[in-house]
Amino acid sequence: MSAHLPVAEPAEVRRAALRLIRADGRAFAAVLGLNVLAAAAGLVGPWLLGRIIDDVRAGDGVDVVDRLASVILLCSLAQLLLARWARYVGHRFGERTLARVREQFVERALSLPASVVERAGTGDLTARGTADVTVVGNTLRDAGPELLISCAQALFILGAVVAIAPLLGACGVLGLVGIWFALRWYLRRARTAYLAEGTATSDVAEILAATASGARTVEAFGLQRGRITASRQTLETSRLRRMRTLFLRSVFFPAVEVSYVVPVVAVLLVGGALHARGAMSLGAVVAATLYLRQLGEPLDQILMQVEQLQSSGASFARVEGLARAPRAVPSGSPTPVDDRIDVTEVRYSYDRGGEVLRGVDLTVRPGERLAVVGPSGAGKTTLSRLLAGIDAPRSGSVTVGGVPIADLDPEQLRRQVVLVTQEHHVFLGTVRDNLLIAEPAADDTALWAALAAVGADGWVRELPDGLDTELGTGGRRTDGSRAQQLALARVVLADPHTLILDEATALLDPTTARHTERALAAVLEGRTVIAIAHRLHTAHDADRVAVMEDGLLTELGTHDELVAAEGAYAALWRTWHGD
Repeated sequence: MSAHLPVAEPAEVRRAALRLIRADGRAFAAVLGLNVLAAAAGLVGPWLLGRIIDDVRAGDGVDVVDRLASVILLCSLAQLLLARWARYVGHRFGERTLARVREQFVERALSLPASVVERAGTGDLTARGTADVTVVGNTLRDAGPELLISCAQALFILGAVVAIAPLLGACGVLGLVGIWFALRWYLRRARTAYLAEGTATSDVAEILAATASGARTVEAFGLQRGRITASRQTLETSRLRRMRTLFLRSVFFPAVEVSYVVPVVAVLLVGGALHARGAMSLGAVVAATLYLRQLGEPLDQILMQVEQLQSSGASFARVEGLARAPRAVPSGSPTPVDDRIDVTEVRYSYDRGGEVLRGVDLTVRPGERLAVVGPSGAGKTTLSRLLAGIDAPRSGSVTVGGVPIADLDPEQLRRQVVLVTQEHHVFLGTVRDNLLIAEPAADDTALWAALAAVGADGWVRELPDGLDTELGTGGRRTDGSRAQQLALARVVLADPHTLILDEATALLDPTTARHTERALAAVLEGRTVIAIAHRLHTAHDADRVAVMEDGLLTELGTHDELVAAEGAYAALWRTWHGD
């Protein structure tokens, strides 16, 4: 299973929530004020109803009842309008805050080093950016305002009961003690359970994405049974963790529902006894009882929103956890003095395995075309990742112009070294949009030149709208070879001084691949090209060839020199030609 991205601690989540509130403090204050006014307006009805009862018992006429009933009606209307206004302001506050959360998430995700994202898996990042952000958004838009309204109503109602009769207020508060114990039991377990559920959701997203993207490989190697087993195990883990949160809710809510009745019963019993002795008016008992019955609705909302807050709090912790992940190198790193790349005594091992590179020394001269060849598992791709600054060596150094490549900030790195692998992506949008990602200032002439450099101008001109043709879902579909050509055209536009091709033409047919590589070589004249390839015609055309075996660089020289040396490269060359 992949290593998940960090999760924020509760204190960090609270600080992040306070920052969001301060960012729109006036709107938040308005929400609070309107909720308080709405709650205050809602208190008038039961109190006046108690007054009506006492006045009628005292012998007052219909005029008093009509007057007080009119006030009750006006206060009810005021409560309705204030509550609707409070929800409107609260929803606007929630939407603006959600926009800030989404923008911050995207900014943090884009600043993550590629190695961190790869180790975590795209499923974890996708789940946080979709399901978790959506949960946080729903809370900010709906649960947050509802919780504020309900808390204000509950506090005002309890305060009103205490104001009418302190003894009845004490009975009401003591009757709610059961809710406190149920809430403590739930809160001690909920955060851990919801975080575990979120992790399981990430694992499900990861295994589904990996299986779907590698479906052809799975089918080709007959790995269907293994992937089905792994998927079932992941889904079963997700089911068990969801059942755990369901169990917590199934215990918490019934306990709370029973606790609602206790304060009402206590007030009726105590109030009835006091009224029988003449120590309390019937209107006071009725008003207190109505208030406590009225308390059920805001308490119900509070406890439901508390449950929602546990889920959204866990989601917010996962979203905010990106702040704890390693960041890309900030701007302001040293500027390389030249384009020379030096690899010195480099060793590298992945987290769960032995050494992949075991002391590699290599110098790549500016403008050189270097081919790196060798059997699968020899360390070629790992070396290309170190040369591109994606990973840093465990020991030794990889430098460009005397500066460690991994220490360059993203903008400098893109202008120094670009890695193109056989993985490719077509972004939603037009052909032009896909190319302008690499160089937003490029005009159409530059775009067509880049397409021509990789042999893609022909099929792009045949599209209905040329550069303005929509690609991807809902637009024109592109196969693997065309998507790869678009990726290579972006490289041409990026115009780095060093280009690393890690089997970048693997999805092209041999004729198209050779044409594309030659076209790239012509466009990148005077630039450094490092090609990681299995097709040995690339090595034949290179200035030098480096042979990797078992994490070591065993041979280095020109094609002719290595063939004449009768070593590992000569054997590969003969096999390539069928000798």
